[in-house]
Amino acid sequence: MLFISLLGGFLLLLLGGDLLVRGAVGVAKRFNVSPLLIGLTLVGFGTSTPELVTSLQAAAINSPGIAVGNVVGSNIANILLILGAAALIRPIAVDPAALRRDGGMLVIATAACAVAVLAGTLSRPAGGIFVAALIAYIVFTYMRERRQPDASAELHAHEAEAVTPPTNLPLAIGLTVAGLAMTIFGARLLVDGAVELARGFGISETIIGLTIVAVGTSLPELITSTMAAWRRQGDVALGNVIGSNIYNVLGILGITALVLPVPIPPEIARFDLWVMIAVTALLLLFAFTGRRLSRIEGAVLAGGYAAYLVALGSGITSA
Repeated sequence: MLFISLLGGFLLLLLGGDLLVRGAVGVAKRFNVSPLLIGLTLVGFGTSTPELVTSLQAAAINSPGIAVGNVVGSNIANILLILGAAALIRPIAVDPAALRRDGGMLVIATAACAVAVLAGTLSRPAGGIFVAALIAYIVFTYMRERRQPDASAELHAHEAEAVTPPTNLPLAIGLTVAGLAMTIFGARLLVDGAVELARGFGISETIIGLTIVAVGTSLPELITSTMAAWRRQGDVALGNVIGSNIYNVLGILGITALVLPVPIPPEIARFDLWVMIAVTALLLLFAFTGRRLSRIEGAVLAGGYAAYLVALGSGITSA
């Protein structure tokens, strides 16, 4: 029953998130919303919906280790596991202009996350600041790319055009509602299964949140990024991961804190936060120095994720 709950939660999150994005994009296109804005908002936030709903569900049942670990673990997995796998499939070219803007915002979001985690609690004021910063970033990016279209603007528009939405408005609305319902129910199954797994095997909820839950809720990014690399669209993979990590911190932690303030598990402040900061810096170093992520760098990232899992399994986080 435990593993059925976990597997069912993963599948519902994956399918529900896909239906939600397709339906929302279909509704937006029917109202003539520009592909650029759709790519910046609906597609970007849509792939982070599993993390959002899962963190909200975990916070609601007083499981901060899953609520916060899900976001921190997802950001670590996005960089080390997902980008590492994508770069191993095919080296990823980097657009310097887009990397300067989005990479800069990722640094700001990561620093803000560090301040909030070290404060010991994700408070409502912090959540409000996070959400306001995300909205400001989206508005700034949209206005700039609309005035001066560049490769980054084309990338965001391509993200919207890559989604195949229904052309019928009632069907698009129906898919949106169904996707949201499946995501909510899937998150509940996943969180309940994760809590049961932690209690049954004597593993901390934080470790479960950082690993199983984090990777499970990152499945949309994993599929999108690896398929993009396979199709020689590495810039989509890189943009998807950087955007997802920004949304995870500012959007998911921000909204979760606004709904319900969350205490920070001490082990995340001691260890996992610093891992997230280190791998973010490593990604930007790789991307800026060679203007691409090579297969060797992909292997370093993927190997780093294996080392991270070993560290968690060895109990270093509780030292």
